[in-house]
Amino acid sequence: MFEDEPQIAWTAMPYRALVVSADGTEIGSAESLLGDEREDIFHGIAVKSKWGLVEIPAARVKKITERGVVTDLGPDDLPRLQPYKEEKWFGIGWGGLFRKHPEWEKRSGS
Repeated sequence: MFEDEPQIAWTAMPYRALVVSADGTEIGSAESLLGDEREDIFHGIAVKSKWGLVEIPAARVKKITERGVVTDLGPDDLPRLQPYKEEKWFGIGWGGLFRKHPEWEKRSGS
């Protein structure tokens, strides 16, 4: 699916683009890009599917076009997709990243 369409940058992926498995089976619609636009680092996409809101890592995304997203996922992979969990990324001063989950309590001085 989408073989004849040109690939586009991850930052240009349309909102709610159709997301398909390797065999063209519809997985769902892309609800959010996961990445750092400033650093041009693509982490993956959050997809609304029949399994709920799930995350597809960038390594599993094979092509993004103006009409949709092709993954390398097979039928056995689909029910095992990880639920999407909103995360926030913070610089820690020396170029690394620290992942902060929203449910973690914010502590003063840390």
